[in-house]
This record gives sequence, structure tokens and C-alpha cells, in this order.
Amino acid sequence: MKLLRVGPPGAERPALLDQDGTLRDLSALVDDIDGSLLADASALDRIRAVAGAGVLPALDATGLRVGPPVARIGKVVCIGLNYHGHAAETGQTAPAEPVVFLKAADTVVGPDDTVLVPRGSVKTDWEVELAIVIGRTARYLETDEQALAHVAGYAVAHDVSEREFQIERGGTWDKGKNCETFNPLGPWLVTADEVPDPQALGLRLWVNGELKQDGHTSDQIFPVAEVVRYVSRFMTLYPGDVINTGTPSGVAMGQPDPKPYLRPGDVVELEVDGLGRQRQELKSA
Repeated sequence: MKLLRVGPPGAERPALLDQDGTLRDLSALVDDIDGSLLADASALDRIRAVAGAGVLPALDATGLRVGPPVARIGKVVCIGLNYHGHAAETGQTAPAEPVVFLKAADTVVGPDDTVLVPRGSVKTDWEVELAIVIGRTARYLETDEQALAHVAGYAVAHDVSEREFQIERGGTWDKGKNCETFNPLGPWLVTADEVPDPQALGLRLWVNGELKQDGHTSDQIFPVAEVVRYVSRFMTLYPGDVINTGTPSGVAMGQPDPKPYLRPGDVVELEVDGLGRQRQELKSA
């Protein structure tokens, strides 16, 4: 299934995109798309049954904002330097273990919402990523099979980063990763049954119509199952939590000087195979 949330910020309602591309209202079935729903297999089965019957009311998508596909996200866990190509372009060796950092949940916005360039920023960068959405509480998972069984689905994420704040201002990466609007997510949550192999997905990103990133999840250093299993050793993952799994090569930081960092007025578009497409216009914070 392709689950999504539509409407103004803070007032989104649950919806489903059916096989014919028609937007369907789920409000009569569920209150929202959040961790409690994703953890409820019977509720998801009811949605599948009703969707297959074709009786859900259609929504007019014209002018309708698409919000983040998951409400009340507890945490956003991020994996850095997780593509061989990206590590190489930034002059770093592939890490021996996953590089883990956190983004605040309030960085998450809709897939087509405005992204704000922080005040004083000169190095705002783009990063298309595959996002994992957790569906079952995960603690100390031991096998890849267990890890994948705890995944509710997948989505497109844009891990926007401010490289000066991240790298040159001391301390951890947090300052360059947690600026407002720095994690567009969606348009859909595609349930795991529709993504048989998360290591077989292409990722692409354009800036002002120019292709900048053209990668593939097969280039990940630590694949999806290993990431979920690894992270579960260090923190409890709850239904509705999100894991951004890293970005392929082609970011601004990895390009020759003068590096083409993002500026107000730029337009970024990105997509992951089967998971939909995002488009953001950048403005000043």
C-alpha cells in the first residue's frame, strides 16, 4: 500500500493512493497514519481489504498539500557515510561500523514543503536518501530476518545538511543537521510488502533541473537489514520511528570548488524508485 497524509500542516488526514493512482480518503477507517497504526497488523489488513474493494471515497488532489506520511514520529535516526561512492567523493574511508546520528523529529516536513536556508548559511547541501519506517518495537535484534520483519515500510527522505555548521563549527554534527525544514519526507509510506528488495532501488536528485545524484542502494556499505539490526543494539526503535539510510555520491560537498551549495531560489527535486518524488523551493529562513 501507499499511505500518505494530506492537508494543511498540523491538520493532515490519512489517505491512500490506490493502484489506479486515485487518492482515497481513509478518515472513516483510521484517525491517522502513525506508529500505533503501523504496529497494528489487523488494522492494516482492514485497510488493504477495503482498498481492494474500491469503496473508499476519492479525494480531489488538485491543490491538496501532501504532508509527511507518518505522524508523531518519535525520532529520526540517520546513518552517515553509508555509500561507497559518497565516502570516496568526500575523501573518507568506508567506516568499519555505521556512523549514527540523530535528527529531531520536528525537522520533518512534507515532500513539497519549502526548505529554509539557515541564516548565515553558505554551505547548505542536498542528500537524497531511502528512509526506513519502523513498524514493531525493536530491541537487540540478532538477525537480518528479524530486522526486516520490524520494518513497516519505506519512503523518500531529503537529509538537508549545512556543511559549515556540521563540520567546521566544532562539536557533533547536530548543528548542521537539525535546522528547521531539514528533513522533507514522503510523499508516501510504501509498505514493506511492496519493496521486496530494499537494496535494488535507484535514487536520483536534481538541482534546478540538473541531475546531481544518480545512485543505487546496492552501493550501501551497510544494507537496510544490517542498519536496523545494528541501531537496535544501541537504542530502542519504536513504531513510527524513521531511519535515514545515507546518501549516494553527488552532493555539493564532494564537487570541485567553487562548490555549488544551495541558495534561496533554488529548486530541488528527488525520487527513489517506487517510492515517489519530492520537489522543494528554497527560501531564506
